[in-house]
Amino acid sequence: MYLFHEMESCEVYRGNQWSYLNIWLILCLFPRICVSNPPKPNFLLILADDLGIGDVGCYGNDTIRTPNIDGLAKDGVRLTQHIAAAAVCTPSRAAFLTGRYPIRSGMASSTQRQVLFWNGGSGGLPPNETTFARILCQQGYSTALVGKWHMGVNCKTRHDHCHHPLNHGFDYFYGMPFTLVNECQGTADPELAKSLQDTYWFYTQMIIFAVFTLVIGKLANLFPVKWKIIICLAICGLLHFISWFSSYGFTKYWNCILMRNHDITEQPMDLQKTTSNMLKEAITFIERNKHRPFLLFVSLLHVHTPLITTEKFLGRSRHGLYGDNVEEMDWMVGRLLDVIDKEDLKNTTFIYFASDHGGFLEAHRGNSQLGGWNGMYKGGKGMGGWEGGIRVPGIVRWPGVLPAGTVIDEPTSLMDIYPTVVQLAGGAVPQDRVTDGHTLLPLLQGTEQHSRHEFLFHYCGVFLHAVRWHQKDSGTVWKAHYATPVFQPEASGACFRRGICPCFGDGVTHHDPPLLFNLSQDPSEANPLPADTEPLFDTVMRRIRRAVEEHRRTLTPVPQQLSPYNNIWKPWLQPCCGTFPFCWCHEENNKA
Repeated sequence: MYLFHEMESCEVYRGNQWSYLNIWLILCLFPRICVSNPPKPNFLLILADDLGIGDVGCYGNDTIRTPNIDGLAKDGVRLTQHIAAAAVCTPSRAAFLTGRYPIRSGMASSTQRQVLFWNGGSGGLPPNETTFARILCQQGYSTALVGKWHMGVNCKTRHDHCHHPLNHGFDYFYGMPFTLVNECQGTADPELAKSLQDTYWFYTQMIIFAVFTLVIGKLANLFPVKWKIIICLAICGLLHFISWFSSYGFTKYWNCILMRNHDITEQPMDLQKTTSNMLKEAITFIERNKHRPFLLFVSLLHVHTPLITTEKFLGRSRHGLYGDNVEEMDWMVGRLLDVIDKEDLKNTTFIYFASDHGGFLEAHRGNSQLGGWNGMYKGGKGMGGWEGGIRVPGIVRWPGVLPAGTVIDEPTSLMDIYPTVVQLAGGAVPQDRVTDGHTLLPLLQGTEQHSRHEFLFHYCGVFLHAVRWHQKDSGTVWKAHYATPVFQPEASGACFRRGICPCFGDGVTHHDPPLLFNLSQDPSEANPLPADTEPLFDTVMRRIRRAVEEHRRTLTPVPQQLSPYNNIWKPWLQPCCGTFPFCWCHEENNKA
């Protein structure tokens, strides 16, 4: 511009000189601009608990109102084949945090207990596992977890916190180290090992009955039995009662607690204030870190039973208490989006929303259904192979970087968030271990049209129940089931008599040959392809068998975190805000 305004020759020369300099600088910088990656974003990761894919408006529900989640999908990318690595909380969340199948970290169970049962257990996410939070912390991010953990607390002592979020890369933690259960509300319908508790109580009653019978017989001279025998039997009965009631009888105090970092703030927790407290903590963290890169993992307690819902949302939906809870969850998502907008962080924040697994079909109270809806997909929570247990909502928004209103119908996994977040933060995925997730960025941005997943392995505990093959040349998605749960009643589509479907034993049917489905044509898994008439059956099964063999060669033995010993209550490991066993406190009362 200077050249056109000045006419003197010296000024023209000087103008030309500066123009050439400017052009040279532009040419030097231009290549860097062209090849540069998107700037490092903030991360807001929102994970619902037990939410069914059919519970959300943008996935087909037209009776439960979820305008904020629907708006997130409208402004971002919606994934229609987003798959959890497990159909229950603990292993699915371990896979999400590490990008690895839970069997690799020891977070898959070989027993009927598929999840961690106690804050006072010794199992949990091993300290040698590297979460995305740890990598982002090393990249200079401020990292926080608000909400549910369910990955263990201690290993050997009450205060070693070896499994705690702060030992896995989070700078700040506020929430439940465990998960919501019915016992937190004090209902008469226990959720932790109900049948086992019934068995313990039955044996206790039998011992009491035997002792009373012997005492009466002794006093009436009906039985020639010694008092020592009666006393020993009574002591054994008392010890038996104490051994199980000291844990299951006080679940509300042992498991239903809130922590801020390493400190217990409520024991037991005040459920009426939990929702507002969680939301306040999440919003405060965003406001406090708005001028620096942050990772906020909001691990919602919604919509897990007992469906704690504030009075404002009770009776608002057309689907009873469960629908009310979903609509309150959507409102919470909206409040988080509001603060992102308010702090002018919308264009610099990568937002992700999903559920840890499918809806809980067996959850009910009387005739009221308390679990989610998994749309057209068969099965639900606890069913390691059926789509309803593992296909979940998956929504990503990053304005200006990801195209709005996009729908991707390719197989993706919750494990993919790990390498995606790490890549965007400028970190590197660990090279000393197998990572099963793949970065979603090329798929989200449209530079790649097909998923990088050729195979996905669907475990129930440590047992491989099904395998998904994404045939790249044809685009067909095949799925082979090696084992499926036995529904009770038979045509109910769930395990109502057991409470949750088992992974092995007489509650599972093994298939030889496996049940094979073409998910591209039959996503509801209604019609297995006949082995004797389907021309591609043998070809598909040979390829899947080879993939299973290759996958199993990558597995190495690791300590089982959900073993019977690790998953029993240990008083010496129980988090306690007082002098054990007098564990009760409330932060507001303490301040007063």
